[in-house]
Amino acid sequence: MIKNYLVNNAHRYASKWLVLAIDIGLVFVSFILSYLIRFNLTLNFATENLLLQLPVICGVALIAFLLTGSYKGVVRHTGVRDVYNIFNAICLSSILAITMVIFNRKMGVLEGFTIPLSIIIIHSLISFIALTASRYVFKAMFFNLIKQFKPTKNVLIYGAGEAGIVTYNALTGHSGSTSKVIGYIDDDPMKVGKIINGVRVYGREELNAFFIDKKNIAEIIVSIHGEDSRFLKELVEELVEFPIQVKIVPPVENWINGELKVSQIKQVQIEDLLNRVPIDIRSPKIMNELNGKSILVTGGAGSIGSEIVRQIIHYKYKSLVILDQAESALYDLQMELKQNNFHNFIPVVADIRDKNRMNVYFQEHKPDIVFHAAAYKHVPLMEYNAYEAIKINVAGTKSLVDLSLSHGVEKFVFVSTDKAVNPTNVMGATKRIAEMYISCMHQEQKTKFITTRFGNVLGSNGSVIPLFRKQIEKGGPLTVTHKDITRYFMTIPEASQLVLEAASMGEGGEIFIFDMGESVKIFDLAKNMIKLSGLRYPEDIDIKITGLRPGEKLYEELLASGENTLPTYHKKIMISKVRELDYTDVRSMIDELCISNMFFSGDTVRLMKKIVPEYVSKNSEFCKLDEPGEKEKPENEKEPSSPRHLSI
Repeated sequence: MIKNYLVNNAHRYASKWLVLAIDIGLVFVSFILSYLIRFNLTLNFATENLLLQLPVICGVALIAFLLTGSYKGVVRHTGVRDVYNIFNAICLSSILAITMVIFNRKMGVLEGFTIPLSIIIIHSLISFIALTASRYVFKAMFFNLIKQFKPTKNVLIYGAGEAGIVTYNALTGHSGSTSKVIGYIDDDPMKVGKIINGVRVYGREELNAFFIDKKNIAEIIVSIHGEDSRFLKELVEELVEFPIQVKIVPPVENWINGELKVSQIKQVQIEDLLNRVPIDIRSPKIMNELNGKSILVTGGAGSIGSEIVRQIIHYKYKSLVILDQAESALYDLQMELKQNNFHNFIPVVADIRDKNRMNVYFQEHKPDIVFHAAAYKHVPLMEYNAYEAIKINVAGTKSLVDLSLSHGVEKFVFVSTDKAVNPTNVMGATKRIAEMYISCMHQEQKTKFITTRFGNVLGSNGSVIPLFRKQIEKGGPLTVTHKDITRYFMTIPEASQLVLEAASMGEGGEIFIFDMGESVKIFDLAKNMIKLSGLRYPEDIDIKITGLRPGEKLYEELLASGENTLPTYHKKIMISKVRELDYTDVRSMIDELCISNMFFSGDTVRLMKKIVPEYVSKNSEFCKLDEPGEKEKPENEKEPSSPRHLSI
């Protein structure tokens, strides 16, 4: 109750007029002290002169305080800026007092009135110290009173650098904080043993279960910037073994108005461990490419499509058409953009398979660049719905490619997937066939067709991390298809940025593949997510192995057989050198596939395997369509590939 009263009525104690009155009172006392100091703590001076001078000095100080506004600061949030304002006020007050004394000596306006200049200087120093110290004393008293009436938790800050000190200030300078910083942890031996803000710096080797228990540590906040994701991943994996919460400070660019708030310090999420180095969204090359252009984004409300839109919206394009058949998702994106004051876009609810309707949109908006991100992407679903996979991933893409040619589109950028590399499922095969059709139509030399391949994206619809999060909320178990299954991950913003970058550098006919970093073992990912949730594996939540799903690979492959890569000016983007195709035969077979699919032919998957000879089914009913010689060694007996560049 006392705490609530203090917090709710703090504005009464922090009234600017009360602060001004206290400041004048301190000036009054400081002036008396300055005389005592000047005369060696004796009264060997004319006290009647002092009584005459006091109201003048207080009046001058009042004018200075009113002009500088030094009394308006919130005392319980006193900082460097407030001290600077006090310094300005004292300097102004001293200048006014000295000017008045010198003027009076020359003109003799007030006969007998004078103040020794040494007194004014001593008074200025004492006043500055008194005013500054009073604010910090009141600030300390306020926070100590507040914290006496609420429970506290002991906290360690990992990182004794600038970011760690900022974190300390954010925790200790917030009245609502329940944290008590016990110490810093740092890897730098030059800092270990030092004291920062009255808090000791410990070495990383001192951090063990005994230390955690002895200091009663409830939380560790990781506050280091500039380290790569591998270091952060190893560090957090080490910390989550202790029975404590692990939190992380966001990057500097995410701080609110350049200042860290306590509310921004969040519990570590698995995305923080998989996240990659932030990239610059505003690229001059992309800016030149999109400037003044009409742009169409299909699948614009999906995971990748919507992020492509969010990045394009910052450039100076002519018009932007966002097309998707998902009405609700498109509406949400529309509202998001409008709330962020972006209005130069056209949301369109449409199906890319409706060629007549799409033709109308091409005629109406005349796009210069098409980003084709619309697709069915879920492997197990498409394995049982081959008709739909072919209809949208192949026929839908074919329709857009044909319309782009007939309407003179400058560039067509196709978002493909790693599943197109040596496909083992229907979805991957349809994306590879779409790539092949794009390569065929590039031979027309009318539109520049560009294909981009990249890996799994963090947080995309249906990805493993949101699934694990939901399973943890329900109490588990977490389901993993195989104990050795691995995947590559990329953030949605980075993937979309690289798509735009590839579009700007592409001259047509290329398949761009992205550097995906290192693969992640899904079983280890699941264990880390359990620990980061403050739970224990397997005591609190277990992990269940369910077996590989139809069409699912154990290890993602990097490049299809016969392919290699060439570097580009961007270190994360490579060009795939693909094998030659018989364009006439491939185009004819793709036309046949689309027609067969229209008539619900049961032979479409067999025809897909003919178009894509490397398509060998895994864990699927379509395995029977493969020739005996095409059966590969069981995938769980293979070793994962080690190269860094993954195409998906």
